[in-house]
Amino acid sequence: MLTLVTGATGQVGRRFVPRLLQGAPLGDRVRVLVRDEARGEPFAALGAEVVVGDLRDAEVLGKATAGVDAVVNVAAAFRGVPDEEARAVNRDAAIELGRAAVASGVSRFVQVSTGLVYGAGRGRPLVEEDGTVPGGHFWGAYPESKWEAEKALGALEGLDDLRIGRLPFVYGDGDPHLDQAVQWAPAWPAMQRLHMGHHADVAQGLRRLLYAPGASGVYNIADDAPVTTVDILQLGGVEVPAEAYEKEVPDAWHSVMSTARIRRELGFRPIFPSVWTALDAGVL
Repeated sequence: MLTLVTGATGQVGRRFVPRLLQGAPLGDRVRVLVRDEARGEPFAALGAEVVVGDLRDAEVLGKATAGVDAVVNVAAAFRGVPDEEARAVNRDAAIELGRAAVASGVSRFVQVSTGLVYGAGRGRPLVEEDGTVPGGHFWGAYPESKWEAEKALGALEGLDDLRIGRLPFVYGDGDPHLDQAVQWAPAWPAMQRLHMGHHADVAQGLRRLLYAPGASGVYNIADDAPVTTVDILQLGGVEVPAEAYEKEVPDAWHSVMSTARIRRELGFRPIFPSVWTALDAGVL
């Protein structure tokens, strides 16, 4: 099987691709799409095929998907980008990639999304059947564009084997994401929770989505232990502001996802069930 991975140089992609190559069955190949040839060299050194071009270029997408059996669309525009860019990458480019995949006869498409697409909490862990309720303190162009991409890809004629992985707050392997959270957290209520997932577990979850013959639809990928603001600050060695304990939690179930489906159907078990396990293992 030849698998195309987009977003290979991003925080998730650069950690996912080496694990995908390392764990690929004998004879399987991986192709990556990168904008900068130099940034593709580390993947080429690991054995990946490299296609250079922009995800937003239809001609490049046709070249990238030619002869491919599966696509894993990891590409994303996250925090710190204009809303227009978030929509262009997360929604528009994902749809065009889906169309290119159909035109090239690609049989399997894994769309990497986010648990933030659920929006507001439901007073319980979020399950894949839950619809989107826009709102909440993390709502914005990023989850909205990812949600719109999911809907459009699901409606795309010819894209019959669509698998969607909704990720939590991703950390580990030196990713600065956790350090950034430590900077934001002092403004949060002490008991605000955040569901997390180590890069190793994101990678194994996406690999299960890619390879499982019976996988279909949406799967939540996350660890077993959402953390609180207090946990995040303690991890960063930062004192919890006294006023944090006085703030009410606006949505105690925001972003907290059930992983029952991926555990039951695909055998997913977190390598790092909690951020504390990862801390003990020295892989933050």
